[in-house]
Amino acid sequence: ETVSTQSTWGASGTAYITFEDVQVPVEHLIGTENQGFRPIMYNFNHERWFTAIQASRCARVCVAKAMAHSFKRRTFGKRLIDHPVIRFKLAHMVRLMESTHAWLEQVTYQMHVLSPEQAQKSLGSAVALLKAQASTTLELCAREAAQIFGGLSYTRGGPGEEVERIYREVRAYAIPAGSEEIMLDLGIRQALRQAKL
Repeated sequence: ETVSTQSTWGASGTAYITFEDVQVPVEHLIGTENQGFRPIMYNFNHERWFTAIQASRCARVCVAKAMAHSFKRRTFGKRLIDHPVIRFKLAHMVRLMESTHAWLEQVTYQMHVLSPEQAQKSLGSAVALLKAQASTTLELCAREAAQIFGGLSYTRGGPGEEVERIYREVRAYAIPAGSEEIMLDLGIRQALRQAKL
């Protein structure tokens, strides 16, 4: 039975599938029977890394759009950027966005120079924590960009439409490939295991 589902990502082709009393011919078996978890886990580092890339890019879009808007919009006789509270919001957004991006570049470099076996053993913790960092950074940047845009950030269309869409899709970066809570716990457990503590 297949039940079509709606998600924030219209192009993801998400569906809920139930298999009951299904027989799989042995010639269709991929790998060793009852050992499918390992190949799935082997792919998670790249899935989490790619999710971190996407979240990082969306955070950057939020910062850029909010910054540009703050120079155009005027309130109480001056530009938004001239209000200390707006500069404070932008500073926090930029601080998190740039530090997340630097970490992303560091992990990407390590993925490039390490052998697949070394990367699999040594980067699981960093990639899990990076994925959590990227999605929490995106959430803050999307929220603060929405605050800076005001009512324009929750209308589909107009100057705030990109911020509206990104803010609506924050959970689509936080949950798939492992929720933030799971990533934080996994990252620490793997780091402790590597340190043999």
